[in-house]
Amino acid sequence: MPAIKIKDNIFSVGVLNPSLRIFDIIMKTEYGTSYNAYLIKGKKNVLIDTVHGRFFDEYLENIKSVIDPSSIDYVIMNHCEPDHSGSLARLYEVAPQIKVIASNAGKIYLKNITNKETLDVKAVKTNDTLDIGNGKVLKFAIAPFLHWPDSMFTILEEDKIAFTCDFLGCHFCEPRMFDTKITYMPKYEKSFKEYYDAIFSPFKPYVVKGLDILDALDLDFIATSHGPILTREGLLAASKQKYRDLSSEIQSTTKYIPIFYCSAYGNTEILANEIASGIKSVLNDANIEMLDIINYDYSDLKEKINICDAFMLGTPTINKDALFPIWELIGGIDAVNCKNKPASAFGSFGWSGEAIPFVISRLKELKLKVFQDGFTCLFVPSEDDIKKAFKFGEDFAKSI
Repeated sequence: MPAIKIKDNIFSVGVLNPSLRIFDIIMKTEYGTSYNAYLIKGKKNVLIDTVHGRFFDEYLENIKSVIDPSSIDYVIMNHCEPDHSGSLARLYEVAPQIKVIASNAGKIYLKNITNKETLDVKAVKTNDTLDIGNGKVLKFAIAPFLHWPDSMFTILEEDKIAFTCDFLGCHFCEPRMFDTKITYMPKYEKSFKEYYDAIFSPFKPYVVKGLDILDALDLDFIATSHGPILTREGLLAASKQKYRDLSSEIQSTTKYIPIFYCSAYGNTEILANEIASGIKSVLNDANIEMLDIINYDYSDLKEKINICDAFMLGTPTINKDALFPIWELIGGIDAVNCKNKPASAFGSFGWSGEAIPFVISRLKELKLKVFQDGFTCLFVPSEDDIKKAFKFGEDFAKSI
């Protein structure tokens, strides 16, 4: 992708990666992505962010199409994750005169990311400014946990543009770089929501604070680090509102308690039903949802386990372990926002019974409010097991 002019003396110099299908190991990117970076020309020339290290050569050529790299004065690192900082060390080799600007956390990270002891990095704080001449003054706003502790925004008020790195971005490869040019809007909207869910949903209070910063500005553009640039004529306002809606806590007087389970021969399912009945006997207004997880899409289950008020996990023991679908679901727990959420586990076993102790241990490691040591029975639940399972559900409900 060649350099693209955004406004006078402001250019996009990032790169496209249309073939990317998995990002950061855990996130599917059906429509590829872009690694956006920006160049501002003034009496001082400024780069905002670099790109993934694999794409350095293309990035450098885009810069060269606008200015000689030897005339770059500053590189602003809004966020130091390697898909944005990955080309900084090589850029420094080509342009050793550069001064880098980052948040205080970013300054610390860059030392270990670049391993360049002589790299000149200055830390800034909220409301610090950088006058680059020609009527352009960059203003900084520290925006921690959007989505790393180092994150910050760079604002060019004169040109009504904010550079927000990952915030409000999207893994969507749009070669024309503007939201008004998107051809397949439903695909973009799907990717935008998936990006929020994967990247920003653990940090909802910080999302709201970031939006408050942007809402106080008169903006024509929000230039993100992935996906198309958001414009006043296009999706800028709607994108901010979408993030605000997704980050608003829904208040409900009805407790939502899903029971997720796998059951090879129906024995763990029997326990699930009895535990649910026990919970319902105490919390008769609660929404108890029974979920045999092999019949549901993982993304739906992940959302349920993270928005619920409490949950149970049921699994038999097979080959001395819990079943993979249960471990996969546990892997989707948002450990930041689920801290102290009531949870427990149950299951039938025949030989050794390791599954429930393993699950309970992991839930404790995630800092959930784990009830007792779970509940187990041997093979087919007896009448006594069924009564105890009901009582386990009652006691769990009372503990919430």
